[in-house]
Amino acid sequence: MSVNIVHLVGRAGRDPEVKYFESGSVKCSVTLAVDRRSKRDDPPDWFELEIWGKTAEVAANYVKKGSLIGITGALRFDHWKDRNTGEDRQKPLIRVERLDLLGSRREGQGSEAVTTPPDEF
Repeated sequence: MSVNIVHLVGRAGRDPEVKYFESGSVKCSVTLAVDRRSKRDDPPDWFELEIWGKTAEVAANYVKKGSLIGITGALRFDHWKDRNTGEDRQKPLIRVERLDLLGSRREGQGSEAVTTPPDEF
């Protein structure tokens, strides 16, 4: 049995970047800063998020830099060849399946959850 589930709560590090494809698919990319529980002086951990479909549209419309969000997703690695050196490169990213908008009403967000259906990946 294998399990690949990631749950994170943190703040958006930048405004989301949205791409619309000719096929009708929508992809949203955003970074997430997550504070550690141990010490307040530790810098946050940073994660790259990839969001697809209707959930991506919600993220594009409601998530802004500094927004408090919760996500559930799966860890995966993005692979590519470096254009300059030709070396294989990779970076971890979280493919988001569920997005929770956790900000206060003053921040312009309610407490809302959006889930991407499995067929939209």
